[in-house]
Amino acid sequence: MTEITRPPLFGPYGSDAVEIIDRFADYGANALWFHGFDPKAFDACAQAQVAPCVEFKVFRADFNQRPELIPTGVDGKPIRYGRLVQGVCLSQQAFLDEIEEALLAGVRVYEPAGVWLDYLTYAGWFETPDPDLQESCFCADCIADFCETTGIDADTPEQILTTAAPQWTRHKAERIAGFAAHYAGIIREHLPHAIVGAYMCPWTPDEFDGALTRIFAQDYDLLAPAIDIFTPLIYVQKSGRSPEWGRDLLQRAAEFIPRDRPVQLILDALDFPDSLLATAESARPSWGLQLYGGAQVFSDPEQGAIFRQAVETITNRLAADE
Repeated sequence: MTEITRPPLFGPYGSDAVEIIDRFADYGANALWFHGFDPKAFDACAQAQVAPCVEFKVFRADFNQRPELIPTGVDGKPIRYGRLVQGVCLSQQAFLDEIEEALLAGVRVYEPAGVWLDYLTYAGWFETPDPDLQESCFCADCIADFCETTGIDADTPEQILTTAAPQWTRHKAERIAGFAAHYAGIIREHLPHAIVGAYMCPWTPDEFDGALTRIFAQDYDLLAPAIDIFTPLIYVQKSGRSPEWGRDLLQRAAEFIPRDRPVQLILDALDFPDSLLATAESARPSWGLQLYGGAQVFSDPEQGAIFRQAVETITNRLAADE
């Protein structure tokens, strides 16, 4: 775990915000999140004295281009998937090697303030009101790994889910947590002061019949040793939720997120300003804030002023909690 000594980080997500980075200070923003190790974004952050934060993609790929990565469903066939899907078969070592090489290449050259691991899950998609939740991954190699790790003798998906469903869920969550620890170790070896964050499915453990762990294999307790900051994705319109969703999650977070781990939400500019204003009201404040697509907000002085006021409110609440 990295000791977080820097002030809470606020700002937009998206490299297009580089074009207006000179306005960040006016709106209370001190950080920019962007995909990958983008040289242009790093240069802009350095010039504006803004904290550069990397979103690093792990288990997501274009299945149309990489069909070997499609996880296997209960029926022994590739899972259903649409335009948006995350999660890959974790027995595909060549792909895992690619991810590790990309991470190493980035941390050896750049010095981000933090690296947020994205798509650190099993297969599915949760940014929708009606998610298609499928059990996976049941390829021969993944089943063999389960049996070897747990000592359970099971040959088929039906046998696993009928006789060892809790062990299967736990095994998947431990597998994801193991990768989190591995990637965090790489980051900390090269960047000992960088924050290691993780974007999270925004559901509570009881929603959708426990799908947070049962389907996506994200277990906060198992991930906590590797992750400094958890960032649930609060995309209200996309998920068919109310603007109070982020506030409500923050106020319930202590029920299922270790208390010594800060929670920093990422909100969606599509939901601005209602989601932001509701989030700022939370009695348990978000440790800073990310705004997906925030460039459009920061391009408008009136909207930027709303963001600044929310930053001030959250900052004051954080200070009062110290």
